[in-house]
Amino acid sequence: MKKDFMFTSESVTEGHPDKLCDQISDAIVDRFLQQDPYARVITECAASTGILFIAARFEPNANVDFTNIARQIIEQIGYEQKQFNSKTCSILTSLRELPASQTHLFDEKNLSDEEIEKITVTNQVTVFGFACNQTYTLMPLPIWLAHKLARQLSEVRHKNILPYLTPDGKTQVGVEYRDRRPYRIHSITVIASQNKAGKPDYQQLQNDIQETVINPVFENEEIRPDAKTRIFINPDGPFIKGGPAVHSGLTGRKNAIDTYGEYSKHSGSALSGKDPIRIDRIGAYIARYAAKNIVAAKLADECEVQLSYSIGLSRPVSIQVETFGTGKISDEEITNLLEKHFDFRLAGIIKQFNLRHLPTINPGGFYRQLAVYGHVGRMDIDLPWEKTDKVGVF
Repeated sequence: MKKDFMFTSESVTEGHPDKLCDQISDAIVDRFLQQDPYARVITECAASTGILFIAARFEPNANVDFTNIARQIIEQIGYEQKQFNSKTCSILTSLRELPASQTHLFDEKNLSDEEIEKITVTNQVTVFGFACNQTYTLMPLPIWLAHKLARQLSEVRHKNILPYLTPDGKTQVGVEYRDRRPYRIHSITVIASQNKAGKPDYQQLQNDIQETVINPVFENEEIRPDAKTRIFINPDGPFIKGGPAVHSGLTGRKNAIDTYGEYSKHSGSALSGKDPIRIDRIGAYIARYAAKNIVAAKLADECEVQLSYSIGLSRPVSIQVETFGTGKISDEEITNLLEKHFDFRLAGIIKQFNLRHLPTINPGGFYRQLAVYGHVGRMDIDLPWEKTDKVGVF
């Protein structure tokens, strides 16, 4: 295994077309669950110049205005371009009502262990959770820094510090590793879209991004850019307007950004747009919870947890742990501890994390917040799978 290498991760702002679609999809999930915690819904979006398409399958136990939710999200993100805005964009829908099913109409809070065992998953997937001690959030440093830059890029726009910015933007951070530990910042890239060509000029844009985005992000970081760090700000020239008018968007197309920036494996299944009955969503959360608690307990410096689920079973058919040679005990011993102390069953995960009721507890919506800047490693949201309350069992 390599010990000296350079690794790069990217993030995008809330106005990136793919993230726009993720947020609309998860805002719809929030609205369904706020009306009925037991609602079933799967929804996906696609966006392009002047048009948004929503496809959804749901059980008809809630009254949700899909198009109104979409227009609200577009407006909140800040799209006011002639080519794409909340008032004039066309919204097409393909909505399919599914027959009402009693299969997953259960109150997990009142289930016995035997009843939890009888509730099976309805789709198959392999999911991954990862944690490492590179940051205080136990996330890989490249994706952590890329998210911080993307957040700051949005922040200076929302606060009107750089009023010429539009919602679409990208960030990228390369970190040089020595002996598998972050050593220095190799490179930083920020792509910011602006309203008009020539305003501001290219040099002013670079200066503004450096002073208001890059410098504040690294101010309190242990590892900062040095004299050899390569910094690129709109290296291909002005990026005018951006958004769906320039490049299309699709729900679930940013899985690496949603998870570990490809420093670790991640599932091929989208996380956004699914209610909590979908194991391909919540399985990724419990896998992160397991990996984070292992690293927090100092059983390993890095840990990847793999869970494989098959249709018709309540438990994973496979639980695998990889600590990349950093484990204080064997990977097999850690796997045995997970099987003993963690509940990876569908109803058990929903019960422990209270996943059906979080949108009601958070009136502004819960799942939409996950749809940008990561589903894991977040410290700005009280995420149950980010807790390290299982450290004591190891």
